[in-house]
Amino acid sequence: MARRPPRKPFDPDVNRAVALKYARGEADAPRVTAKGEGLLADKIIEVARAHGVEVRSDRDLVRLLDTVDIDSPIPLEAFQAVAEILSYIYRRQDKLKPPKSGEKRER
Repeated sequence: MARRPPRKPFDPDVNRAVALKYARGEADAPRVTAKGEGLLADKIIEVARAHGVEVRSDRDLVRLLDTVDIDSPIPLEAFQAVAEILSYIYRRQDKLKPPKSGEKRER
């Protein structure tokens, strides 16, 4: 088994990013797909925006998710926060879609 380098202490002044992937009906929980700090964090955010991925700033959530290994599901402690974010994103995306013919859009 490969040994991991020790974790650096969390510095709140360092820019960090954590990317998640969740496909409704395909996975039980969102998974961490990328994470980084400094220039790597900037690149993660840049790539996400370039692909139309919603970006949310939440320092406490990043601090928690930063402890999760890549390609691992999020911990139970993050479920509520991530669920609220996903719910907001899904509602927003639905409102951005044009309504089907004869269909009224909810507000």
